[in-house]
Amino acid sequence: METEIEKLIPHRFPFLFVDKIITANEEEVIGVKSFDRTIDKMLTGSFPDYDFIPGMILIESMAQCGGAGVKKAGLAEGFFGLVSMGNVKFLKGVTYDEEIKYIIKNVRVSNRLIKQSGIAYSRDEPIAEATWVCARIDKP
Repeated sequence: METEIEKLIPHRFPFLFVDKIITANEEEVIGVKSFDRTIDKMLTGSFPDYDFIPGMILIESMAQCGGAGVKKAGLAEGFFGLVSMGNVKFLKGVTYDEEIKYIIKNVRVSNRLIKQSGIAYSRDEPIAEATWVCARIDKP
């Protein structure tokens, strides 16, 4: 049975990195993800001595959250893929079983391009931030 997130974006386990969209509108998307070291075992090989979730997975998770929010708000139709990232900053490590909250700003949204910027938080502290662009990809 498909989850709400699986109805919004094409990603599936083990590469589905958003649990829930809390709010989604024209201005912003807020969502959450908790990584579980047992379920997300493939990620534990990165920084095993620190138990950190890989930074690029946090950015992918943020972009998935943004895409799911755009779809949930009905702001764009079609199949989108990540085409660029900028201003990526990793500010602090985050470990498994902590809830990560994403606050994402919709910079530009159309049926061809989505530009967003976001900050990931753990325990109300910023842990990562980035800007990205997704472009509509027509399925073959």
